[in-house]
Amino acid sequence: MSRFRMYPTPQQEQQMLLHCAHARYVWNLAVEQHSHWYKSRKAAPGFAEQCRQLTEARRDNEWLGSGNADVQQQALKDFAKAKHAKFTSGFGEPTWRKKYRHEGFRVIGTDRVPELTDDGSARLNAKTGKQVMGRSVLVQKLNRRWAQVKVPGCGWVRFRLTRPELPRAKTFRVTLRNGRWHVAFAVIPEPVEVPGRGEVIGIDRGVKITAALSDGRKLNCPQLTVKERAQVRKHQRRAARAPKGSEQKTAAYAKVARLKAREADRRKDWCEKTSTMLARTYRLVRFEKLNIKNMTRTARGTAGQPGKQVKQKAGLNRAILAQGWGLLRQRTEHKAPGRVEDVPAPYTSLRCSACGWIDKNSRKSQAEFVCSFCGFTCNADTNAATNVAAGQGGIPRPRRSAGAGGMTAATSRSSIREPQPTWVEIPLF
Repeated sequence: MSRFRMYPTPQQEQQMLLHCAHARYVWNLAVEQHSHWYKSRKAAPGFAEQCRQLTEARRDNEWLGSGNADVQQQALKDFAKAKHAKFTSGFGEPTWRKKYRHEGFRVIGTDRVPELTDDGSARLNAKTGKQVMGRSVLVQKLNRRWAQVKVPGCGWVRFRLTRPELPRAKTFRVTLRNGRWHVAFAVIPEPVEVPGRGEVIGIDRGVKITAALSDGRKLNCPQLTVKERAQVRKHQRRAARAPKGSEQKTAAYAKVARLKAREADRRKDWCEKTSTMLARTYRLVRFEKLNIKNMTRTARGTAGQPGKQVKQKAGLNRAILAQGWGLLRQRTEHKAPGRVEDVPAPYTSLRCSACGWIDKNSRKSQAEFVCSFCGFTCNADTNAATNVAAGQGGIPRPRRSAGAGGMTAATSRSSIREPQPTWVEIPLF
């Protein structure tokens, strides 16, 4: 998916807002149709039947008929895909779309171009033998930094060209969020080639240090500055004091949303650049396997059994989500398919990367690791990343002498350790 910032004129913006309203209206009608279905009732209408009903609705409704038919049909197609994803991908039932929150629409290309096969030859119709013509989006390059795309009813709309080549796609999606328009072309990017002398890298993700690499580097996701955080608190206080439903409350929350969007943009940009660096530099990338959804679950509890330290847990959840752990893992997998592995997280931060001794007392602090058996000293996050790179996670192993690879003799040294299973063949390096 190639995403660019759009800069429409005021007239074009009004027309695109109308497209958003039509797409949202048609989507909500489809949701309402399927909400009335139950087991003993006749099946809800599918995509083809809904398109036929849309044609009748456009004749009866002047406001709906004034819009673009392709935009409205694509909204029905999006709903059909979302409905199908409920059974194939585990997503929930499609829900209602709200104004100011779900603003966007999808456009299918109007230009016709000949389709080609994988070997570059022309794709022919099996029955007629004629050239198969496919759809393509109309995009023009103005100069090195600007390009324009043709939107139905709006004409040519400019967008900032942040990539060297123009995107070639059959469809694109226009979205509005926090007062900013974006266009996203449906393009599947090519995977990054495997480096010739790539190494195996392990990544330990944390809150203090976003990504600690096994080669010693530490990468931090950018956050809001101190001044920007003060502005967020100031606008939140103004919104809390403003009367309910007033323009002052709406304006204050809009300013907070813009600052939060700035933070999200920085996080996405950092994840994109970091994932590209990992895919281009290393042959195999190993992450510790984290269930982020469970880790950021609220501690509020129920009325009968209220949770403990709810505010502290909420602050920890915000800190975890602000690091972009899941996005970094996802984008790395997209750019390096088949070269990303997950290592079980247990014992990675307690295991000594030099001798394999597991002791919770070896973790002196968040940043200090001193092995209680061999005395190996290292940064705690780097030590965990080294264990992840070696695939040492999830299964504890008996003690070994550093570098020798053999078993060490039992000593009277006491250590608080996890229950130890029998010896399994897990390599040290």
